[in-house]
Order: sequence, then structure tokens, then C-alpha cells
Amino acid sequence: MLDVKGMRFPLEIILVCVRWYAAYPLSCRRLEEMIEESAVTVDHSTVSRWSIRFLSLGYSA
Repeated sequence: MLDVKGMRFPLEIILVCVRWYAAYPLSCRRLEEMIEESAVTVDHSTVSRWSIRFLSLGYSA
């Protein structure tokens, strides 16, 4: 289970951003704009931190 305790955004928003970042050639700034069109204000650096945090969970050395 993902540890999202203390995060400001709902898990659904986080997962959509991370999924789109991983699946499509989108920058964090472009994702920020796309999510903003859905009336959710999130900074591109937050999307970047989410991607680093949650995408690294899927890979083990």
C-alpha cells in the first residue's frame, strides 16, 4: 500500500499525475497545466517529487 499520510492531495490526483508522467512523454510543467484544467492547482515540482517517490517503488535492484 502506498503511504500518502500527510499529503495534501487525494491519492487519485497523485496517481493520475504519476501515471501520465510515466506513460506519456509529458513534462511536469505540462502536467501541471493539464491538471489545472480540471480545477486542481498543483505545482510542477510537486508532480516531480511524486514521480520520484512513487515510480521508484516499482523498481528494485
